[in-house]
Amino acid sequence: MLEVTVLTAFPRLFVATVDEGMIRVAREKARLAVHVVDLRDYSDDAHRTVDDYPYGGGAGMVLKPEPVYRAVEALRAQGRAPEEFIHLTPQGRTYTQADAQALSERGSIALLCGRYKGVDERIVEGLVTREISIGDYVLSGGEFAALVIIDSLARLLPGVLGTFDSAESDSFASGLLDGAYYTRPEEYAGRRVPAVLLSGHHEEIRRYRRREALERTWRRRPDLLRGASMDDEDRAYLAELARREPGRSGGGKAAGDSDEGGS
Repeated sequence: MLEVTVLTAFPRLFVATVDEGMIRVAREKARLAVHVVDLRDYSDDAHRTVDDYPYGGGAGMVLKPEPVYRAVEALRAQGRAPEEFIHLTPQGRTYTQADAQALSERGSIALLCGRYKGVDERIVEGLVTREISIGDYVLSGGEFAALVIIDSLARLLPGVLGTFDSAESDSFASGLLDGAYYTRPEEYAGRRVPAVLLSGHHEEIRRYRRREALERTWRRRPDLLRGASMDDEDRAYLAELARREPGRSGGGKAAGDSDEGGS
């Protein structure tokens, strides 16, 4: 089982969400446990204050170190010290499917939801093992980023999805974007399902879907091709695409090259 502990000043944001979708399924199958810690329970004043003005001036408030350290000490006293203590911040490395796979194989992780202007740097120096961003944009806090990460982990845990192939064939799982999918009816709004998908020829369908994934990645996220696992047939197909459309380079700056992203 993977245990995820969320440290937040807004615990009610998690109440309904963890009882829905794949997170609910993973919890019911005892593959995932989600513990939400209210940082205000570890404040030391009647107003349950967890933030304060930054030294040196400037706009915004900063998450104080004391409530976070006390919460972690309580976890350790309960024998629940996390293997990874993750700070969700715009300054973290951009989260990827590879990160999700690695974290899903851990026994326990903690997610610290940043708020306000940021967190006291002594939290990062003394507790944090890694910093993660879910993209190059800014949220009001790390709570929604935490939910994104929890959902991405839940669906990777054994037995949560109907078949593991459902996760293996997702976008990014193979290093490529996923191809297009169709369902009934065979024709709708003047558009038909590609004939190969109705043929029953499994090898032809596999080849078609692989080429769809390669072409979609080449057109939309060519940066991903640099790290994707490909065989000679894949490379030959990409070369064919390049010959068909010589104006497209299939390159460009990788969208995930930056070390920083939004919370």
